[in-house]
Amino acid sequence: MKNSTKQKTKAYIISILIALAAGGISAAFAMGEMEEYSRLVQPPLAPPPWIFPVVWTILFILMGISAARVYIANTPDTKPALTTYAVQLIVNIIWTPLYFTLNLRLAAFIWLLALLVLVIVMIARFRKVDKIAAYLQIPYVIWIIFAGYLNLGTYLLNR
Repeated sequence: MKNSTKQKTKAYIISILIALAAGGISAAFAMGEMEEYSRLVQPPLAPPPWIFPVVWTILFILMGISAARVYIANTPDTKPALTTYAVQLIVNIIWTPLYFTLNLRLAAFIWLLALLVLVIVMIARFRKVDKIAAYLQIPYVIWIIFAGYLNLGTYLLNR
């Protein structure tokens, strides 16, 4: 029993660290770009820039917890669920340089739509393995939709 708890704890820690590392890579692409972002005309409801790292940190922690739950469940559906999870993490990371570094805001919006589809697929796959893991991703979907609104808004207002 002790060993099992230890293994589960290790799975949670590693999974959360992987998710936070993905967030860190993504944030590295935005470093120094927030000043330019704050000069853009913002759509209504745009939060102050400090909100983004707070929300993303929470979302990446939730992703890590969800992925750990799926990993620990170890069902026949675990591998496809975690594969989709890994792909969406990569797609998530790529959005940041598209939007911030390359200033390809329309391309970033389209990329974000692809991310949204991937996350919905991921949630469906997580749900087959662990319903709580799936439900923990609902804030992520809501944030992606809001990010899409902000992304498209800054594109349209700053053309």
